[in-house]
Amino acid sequence: MANDFSRGKVWQNIISQSIPLMLAQLVHLLYNVVDRIYIGHLPGADSLALTGIGLTFPLVTLVAAFTNLFGTGGTPLFSIARGAKEEQRAGKILGNTFSLLLGSSLVILLFCYLFRRPVLYLFGASDASYVYADAYLKIYLIGTPFAMLATGLNGFINAQGFPRMGMLTTLMGAVLNLILDPLFIFGMDMGVGGAALATVLSQMVSCAWVLYFLTGRKALLRIEKKNLPVDWHLTGEIVSLGMSGFIMQGTNCLVQVVCNATLKRYGGDLYVGIMTVINSVREILSLPVSGLTSGAQPVLGFNYGAKQKERVRQGIRFTGAVGIVYTLLAWFIVIQCPHLLLSVFTEDAAMLEPGARALHLYFFGFFFMAFQFTGQSAFTALGFSKQAIFFSLLRKAVIVAPLTLLLPRFGLGVDGVFLAEPISNCIGGLACFVTMYFTLYRRLKTD
Repeated sequence: MANDFSRGKVWQNIISQSIPLMLAQLVHLLYNVVDRIYIGHLPGADSLALTGIGLTFPLVTLVAAFTNLFGTGGTPLFSIARGAKEEQRAGKILGNTFSLLLGSSLVILLFCYLFRRPVLYLFGASDASYVYADAYLKIYLIGTPFAMLATGLNGFINAQGFPRMGMLTTLMGAVLNLILDPLFIFGMDMGVGGAALATVLSQMVSCAWVLYFLTGRKALLRIEKKNLPVDWHLTGEIVSLGMSGFIMQGTNCLVQVVCNATLKRYGGDLYVGIMTVINSVREILSLPVSGLTSGAQPVLGFNYGAKQKERVRQGIRFTGAVGIVYTLLAWFIVIQCPHLLLSVFTEDAAMLEPGARALHLYFFGFFFMAFQFTGQSAFTALGFSKQAIFFSLLRKAVIVAPLTLLLPRFGLGVDGVFLAEPISNCIGGLACFVTMYFTLYRRLKTD
């Protein structure tokens, strides 16, 4: 079979999948990060423009949640089916995932567009920051179907053993975004609306490339008309496995809402802007370990489907060890260079000192994130959806959100908001990894 992950060294298979995937995720991250960099340097806007963009994060995250629900639910099932040589079932999984992504994206677009004003004020907008948030969001939402299809279906390219092609999905769009951002924002004086328009056009290009590949001759399994009608039993399987990713992003959405509203109360618009920058730094520094564990999933799933249990164990060990080493290094960088990281996104002197303190608090013990990523990806890749869902809920909904509300009330103020994240990383990350080790990893050896 082509791209047989049960052959060769496991770590090499993971690396060959992960590196192109990391590059693809990095390029994809540029869609929003580059927007924030340019917006943070808008003349005369100070921190308000960044604050406005930060207020849109929960809705952007909601889109990502539904993308994960179907995309990360379908991809592991697809990999397991390929490993078991069930080509017909794999093709139907691909077709159903396409239909689910397209249908849900249209519903989300309509709902978020119609109710964006009350929602943004609920998320912590002031009259001053709403102007920037609305100018960005009303254009950005138009790209929802393109963003969901491009991101949700790209995993099927990687799962077929074409990670470089998956990287090209976002590369073309990101390059276009880099070119259009300064042209629209500064050259055509469109401000934050120009940043959103550049992103939407870039998402269209990425989506076109994914559909071109998955309907073309190079793909091992293609999107076919016969597989598009939704099979509700199969949808249940996809949703069950994708629920972990959905809850992870959904609870991220909840945490962002709670953080923005709490920061608005205790620190004002300035601290909502600081959280926008911190979220940007976190996305960048989390990307390598996220890419590694995501790249490992098709390898783990394929070998699990092929009954190669020891190779699955090797893959889990490798991703865990590399993830811990990397996140320790990332934590060290934050400790040493907080002002440098902040200055990439803003020139506002009022944000730098309080931002540096917030950055140190937020990233304390960052290496615990590696335990969460490793345990979560192992559960997801092997189809253990209930465990994956539980630990997604535990870290964000049970630990972070309540602490974000409670800690500021005990005299910590805005510091309490930033401390909630490292506490959850430690408790949630260790709980997820230890449970995965005893209930899954050790049993693979006895099986």
